Formats: sequence, structure tokens, C-alpha cells
Amino acid sequence: MTQPQIIYSLIHNKIGDAIKVQFIVATRVSLEDFYLKTATGKSLALYQSAELVVHVFPENKASLSAIYNSAIERFANEQCILVFAHDDLHITDFYWMHSVFNGLQHFGIVGCAGNISRIPFQPSWAFKNLDFEWDAPQNLSGIVGHGKQFPPEDLAVFGPPFQQAKLLDGLFLAAFSDTLKKSNLRFDERFNFHFYDMDFCRQAELLGVSMGTIPLSLVHESGGGFGSQGWNELYQKYIEKWGS
Repeated sequence: MTQPQIIYSLIHNKIGDAIKVQFIVATRVSLEDFYLKTATGKSLALYQSAELVVHVFPENKASLSAIYNSAIERFANEQCILVFAHDDLHITDFYWMHSVFNGLQHFGIVGCAGNISRIPFQPSWAFKNLDFEWDAPQNLSGIVGHGKQFPPEDLAVFGPPFQQAKLLDGLFLAAFSDTLKKSNLRFDERFNFHFYDMDFCRQAELLGVSMGTIPLSLVHESGGGFGSQGWNELYQKYIEKWGS
């Protein structure tokens, strides 16, 4: 088996220093199985870069919000890009780090899919009601593949990317560490595996942190746990917090 090759050129800040990408990912499997069996782990094993540092939380049962907040605090005084991602992503974009970096020149937080509007009692960035009806096409932005491999079984084309958004899909989020530090933006730890992204985006809006979608090729293996008991319980907490 050939060794992974360094395929990324350096990403630099305005004064010429290389910027690290701190990739934060939690998984229920062991560290070894993360790289052998999960889509994200297998993808990251291929892409080697001096600027990419992967932080895996194996055999995880903790809240995603708590894990993400710990990373925000850890790197609060280091200029870097923080990426928060699910473990079931086939990253099919060889230049994904550059796409993230370029997007962060325009938006405070970036993701691969989202909604440019927000309506009361919205249960997801993509749906407009509890019947899980899709929002109007003109409100949606980005593309996500779905399936266990590439080419994906399905390609969800939501709309043109690189648009300012009010809600982003939490499967992949990224921001500069100093953006989160200066705004004091954090994930609400009452939302462990559902609604952490919706809540995060609404906090960002209140704090004046811009959000936007970027062109980024991903294949997501899961469609989410919409309508499950755990999801319904957190939806109620989310509505209680925000009022709608």
C-alpha cells in the first residue's frame, strides 16, 4: 500500500504564517476503527497536510456541544480554523481545506448546506414544519450527497452555494478560532446530538456573526434522526428557549 501523499499547499494568514486546521470529530467506535471503518476517518487518512490536525473523540457518549466547546476553549488563543464534523462523511473534495479558508474570508461561519431564511417553529434548517415538508427551493443553498459510497445514491441539490445563511446544517461547520473567541459564541450544551446546530446559528445571528454556505463536496451516510423520541424532546427544549 502506498503512503499517503501531502497534497495540500500551505494556507496562510495575512502576515504569511501558516494556519492550522483543527478538525474536531466524535465517534462511537474506537480510534483504530475510526480510520478503518468510518467515512470521515477513511477520508482523512487519505489527505495529509502539515496544516491539518485531527482530534478524534473515540467511543464517545458525551454531548457534541460539550466536545465542540472544549475545542473552542482549547484553541481560543491560537489562530486556527476549527472544523466541527460528523464521522459519517465521505469528503470527496480534494481541496476542501482551501474551500473552507476561502469561505471564511466572506463569512464568520461556513457550512456545506443551509437556509437563507428562518421561520417560526422550524424543526430543521431544511424543513418548514413538523410534517417535514421542504422549505421553498429559493430559500435553500448547497449540495449534499447521500449514501455509503461515491458516486452517492442520491444527490440533494438544495440551491446555489456561497450564499449568506441564517441556518446551517451541522454535519460540517467551520470558523476561525478568533471569530468564536471575540463573539463569545459557544454551543449550548443542553442540545447534545440534535438542535445544537440550529441553536448555534441562532446565537450567531444575535451576536452578529455572519454565516454562509460554500461549495464543498461531501457524501453523508445518514439522514438524521428526525422524529425520534430524543429528537422530539430536544425540539421542545429548543422551542422553550427561543419561543418559536
